[in-house]
Amino acid sequence: MNAHEIDYELHGDDMQCVEIELDPNESVVAEAGGMMMMEDGIDMETIFGDGDNSQKGFLGKLVGAGKRVLTGESLFMTVFTNNGVGKRKVSFAAPYPGKIIPVDLESLGGKVICQKDAFLCAAKGVSVGIDFQRKLGTGFFGGEGFIMQKLEGDGLAFLHAGGTIVKRELQPGEKLRIDTGCLVALTKDVDYNIEFVGKVKTAFFGGEGMFFATVQGPGTVWIQTLPFSRLADRVIASAPSAGGDARGEGSILGGLGRFLDGDR
Repeated sequence: MNAHEIDYELHGDDMQCVEIELDPNESVVAEAGGMMMMEDGIDMETIFGDGDNSQKGFLGKLVGAGKRVLTGESLFMTVFTNNGVGKRKVSFAAPYPGKIIPVDLESLGGKVICQKDAFLCAAKGVSVGIDFQRKLGTGFFGGEGFIMQKLEGDGLAFLHAGGTIVKRELQPGEKLRIDTGCLVALTKDVDYNIEFVGKVKTAFFGGEGMFFATVQGPGTVWIQTLPFSRLADRVIASAPSAGGDARGEGSILGGLGRFLDGDR
């Protein structure tokens, strides 16, 4: 596939950005709205699909765009190309607190499967497609839907996930059970399935959901400590406008104090 060979540097801790250095005529492809800043000499262009070099003509681009619709993403992506003289840099920011995961596809067998909103950016030439799970139960109960994204090629790609990232190297036959929302990505040889927790009482009252993901080695899995859906649920549940408990923050008089302060 011969993706562009890009250099990068990660900045920050919990709200990271990745700074990518492009040689002349090198490009990086990113989700729309992910760019934080770029130097003079870099041009940006909105395209259908993922910019994979194997997509030829309008039909190829249409197929690439259709793949993105099936994964719940936008029809369009943005290509950033260094059309200047000398090296230029462009930076992409994480959309919420968490970590950016650099993935070298060439060293991982040319393919990584990830949850549909994990992709941040990649070297041009990396294909961003769809991966159908082999078992129907995975599709109905997997938490991330029947379709997951697959990244294919021989270049660098960057994923984003919430909280802290735990990377586990699974030995052949080794199994791991993971909350469905916490599974971020896995290499192509890892077997992935969905299982019922086993006990009805545990499912309804345990607070962990009715299903979990099981992964079996050999291969690598990446796990996040704070899925965005979990963070959003907590924020919404605590919002006074949604009926949440404000706990009297901001004033010793609680709600009356906020009313007098003009916050109501």
